[in-house]
Order: sequence, then structure tokens, then C-alpha cells
Amino acid sequence: MIEALPLLGVEEEYLIIDPLSRHAVPRAADVLRAVAPGLGDDVAQEITRLQIEARTAPSTDLGELAVRLRWAREQVALAARSCGLAVIASAIPILGPVVPPPLSDGDRYRRGAVIYGALNDEISICALHVHVDVPDPEHAVFVGNHLRPWLPTLIALTANSPYFAGRDTGYASWRVISWGRWPVAGAPPYFSSYADYQQTLAVLADSGALMDTGTVFWDIRPSRHLPTVEIRVADVPLSMEDSLTVIGLIRGLVVTALTAIAHGDLGPPIPGEILRAAYWRAARDGLHGDGLDVHQGTLVPAWILAHRLLDHIRPALAEIGDLPLLEQGLACLLTRGSGATRQRHAYARRHSLPDVVDDLIHATIA
Repeated sequence: MIEALPLLGVEEEYLIIDPLSRHAVPRAADVLRAVAPGLGDDVAQEITRLQIEARTAPSTDLGELAVRLRWAREQVALAARSCGLAVIASAIPILGPVVPPPLSDGDRYRRGAVIYGALNDEISICALHVHVDVPDPEHAVFVGNHLRPWLPTLIALTANSPYFAGRDTGYASWRVISWGRWPVAGAPPYFSSYADYQQTLAVLADSGALMDTGTVFWDIRPSRHLPTVEIRVADVPLSMEDSLTVIGLIRGLVVTALTAIAHGDLGPPIPGEILRAAYWRAARDGLHGDGLDVHQGTLVPAWILAHRLLDHIRPALAEIGDLPLLEQGLACLLTRGSGATRQRHAYARRHSLPDVVDDLIHATIA
């Protein structure tokens, strides 16, 4: 029995585009100024001047969250248009002189450039971050243990970065591959306790791999300030509908994990090297190929793994009341494919990357 629905908060990142050249351009500050009257603190700069981040206020209701997220996308798009610009929900820039990207101003960003060097060359990436309430940091760590096996499936469902800086990467999600080069990124390790988590961070900090706790870039991490767990594995989805589906699936995974933790189950200790291989496979093929079943060590069609995820959380979704919505959302996503599928279809019509950007501009607020 779920005593109370956990609150959800969402962050989405978008790229700023010149609609004539279709290049990603460093004019985030202009868009931020234009959108501030409408969104206030719910919009912020990102690490590069090519990007902008929109946030939602917490909610327990997916419908309410959808309204807030759509409003944010529309306001950012309108503000960009008022500056002669556009925005796209793509997880990495498709066109433009973006390597290295123009970093935002600030001492922290300058320090990061010194510490991490050329890792910053592909830092202009856009993700979907989902924050879910949990009782305390210990629960957040154990939730991470339970969600680790499902992270590759979430990658396949949200893959939306096949093209980067004018070329086809050969991947459905180049963001995942690029991001995985960082010293503290990708799937988190399995932790036996929150103390184990803190001890690991202390070693990483002593090694120089962490500039501060804000550079813990694992795809699941406890919040530094709030009793929440942040799931940050997903490319920013192209469509609002896909964002909502993924957000609902993630909450279902968290609620299912909390139920298991209450019964003493701290999660399956999947080896990190197995997860790394599953990440690679999901990032390369997306939904159009096989994924790695990390429990059995066998290849399985990605759509089957997606249905297994839904079946795993079905009891929680039924109790929450989200099951019909998410059954329909997942079916639609699997039928039409992720954002990467749409990007490739747009390219195939005339073998034109500008066409891909034009389609993204339209689809981001459709």
C-alpha cells in the first residue's frame, strides 16, 4: 500500500538555434532575459551558452506536471522567437562550430575547464532530470541500486542524439557515450549504505575526480539539499508526450523500489562492467535492435525489455492510477520510436541536416 504519492520535479534542457543557419548559437543569455517575466526562477542558464534549462514546480499529478512542462517549453520557444531565435529538444547540437562550446561565465565553470580539459569539448548536452521524493538519503541510495538494471532501457526509450556537429555518430544517443567519458558519470556503483556512498565520494574527491559534490554526474544520485533522488539518465525527449511517459515510468520504478526496500531488499548487485556494456548497446541501437538483459547476460529485443520494465512496475502504477496513461504512452513511443528515430527519418527525406533541425524546431512545441 502506497501511503502517499511522492512529489515529482522535472528539469529539461534545450538548445538555442539560429533558424537561418540552423546552428546552435551562444545566445542563451538573450533568451533568459526574454523568458524571465514568464518563468522567473523556473528557468536557468546551463554550463554552456548554447543551452537553457526549464524547471517545474513539484507535483504528484502527471497531468498537472504535463501542463507545467508544456507551458515552460512554449514560453522558452516564444522568448527565443522574440530574439529571432528558436529552441530544440535535442540532446546534443546537430550543426554549428560547437567544439569546444562557449562556456557560461562564472568561476565554477572556469575551474571546471581547467580541471577537466577537453572533456568539456562535448559538454553542450541536454537531458531530462527527474527528481522524486524519498524518505532520506539512505533510501535514495537503495533506490539507485534497484534502478540500475533499468537504466539502459530508459536510455533506449529516450535516445535523441544521433547527429553531432555535422556528422552521423552511428549512435541513437551520442550524449550517453560522450557523457560516459567523465570520471564520475554513467551508472552509479552498487552501494551497501549511504555511509558507503559518502566514503566513495570522499575517495573520489581526494583523487581530484570531483571538483565538488555538484560534479557527481552519476545517472542516479541523492540530492545534496532535499530528500529526493535525481534520475538523470535520459536524453531530453523530443516530444512532450514521451517526456511524460518517461517521467511516469521513473516514478513507478522509484515507488516499486521503495516497496522492496521496506521489505529488506536493497537491490540486485549488477556488476558495473555488465551495465557499461548494456549502456553502450542501448546508446548505439536505441529501440531498433537488441538490448542486454543484465540479469541473464543475453541479448533481447529492446522493445521486450521496455515491456519487462512496464510489467515490473505494473502493480505500483495500478495503485497510483497511472497505468492506463503509461500503457498508452509506452505503446505510442514503441510504435513511432524515440527522438533519434524521428531525426533519422527527417534526414532520410533529403539527406539534409538542416531539415532535421527544422523538424526539431516544430516538434519541440508540437
